[in-house]
Amino acid sequence: MEAAANTQKPVVMCFSGLDPSGGAGIQADIETLFSVGCHCAPIVTALTTQNTVNAMAMVSTDATMLIQQARAVLEDMPVQAIKLGLLGSVETIEVIHTLLTDYSSIPVVLDPVASAGGGYNFSGKEVRRALLDLLVPLTTLITPNTDEARELAPAADNLDACANELMDFGCENVLITGTHAQSESVINRFYGRHQQDSQFNWPRLPCSYHGSGCTLSAAISGYLAHRVPLRDAVEQAQRFTWEALNGGFRLGFGQHLPDRGYWHERKS
Repeated sequence: MEAAANTQKPVVMCFSGLDPSGGAGIQADIETLFSVGCHCAPIVTALTTQNTVNAMAMVSTDATMLIQQARAVLEDMPVQAIKLGLLGSVETIEVIHTLLTDYSSIPVVLDPVASAGGGYNFSGKEVRRALLDLLVPLTTLITPNTDEARELAPAADNLDACANELMDFGCENVLITGTHAQSESVINRFYGRHQQDSQFNWPRLPCSYHGSGCTLSAAISGYLAHRVPLRDAVEQAQRFTWEALNGGFRLGFGQHLPDRGYWHERKS
């Protein structure tokens, strides 16, 4: 059966964990992609116990079920971009590696989720090693924050060196976000093999936010699915994310939640 053509709503496949607070993970992806005019095909990589304060537990999805879900969608829909979020097991990384190898023409954005805002560690050394060996070489863009960049490239003595080490593993482009850095403004650094290095400065907001990295990487994926050039997609996604955080709200005892529907409320 021939697939139906649909040029109005690009499809982005997202591999992310389920966050019951609704701030991060797969719900953040769905809300973000809806807001930037895309359809999200969600593949849940893990169930988590977490809230706006911290995470407490995680159980990875069965790897066989995960890959069956992804292939079922890829055989049915024209997926224009793939976003990778929480990947809590080596088995999950191995099956996604096989999938990305089979669909090598689809751009991939990797958000290397290592820990929750409250400090809970989602991944150990084996998972980080598998990420570097199997997924980073197949990635169009990786979006670590400063802490994650240093974890992935511990031998590097500065952020520029971290980015270069990640590109040495085979990644095409790196965006290191500065929300975790102790700087007056948020400085995001973009590095590319075929792009001129860039620095983006954003006013630092007064609160901390649950799901900011998920929002940014999903937005980049969405703009790439719209065929926006990579550097422009990175810049537009930062603007979307900053506006979502600026309009954020606090529902629990911990971090604020991004308002990924801020654009709709302003129209009302």
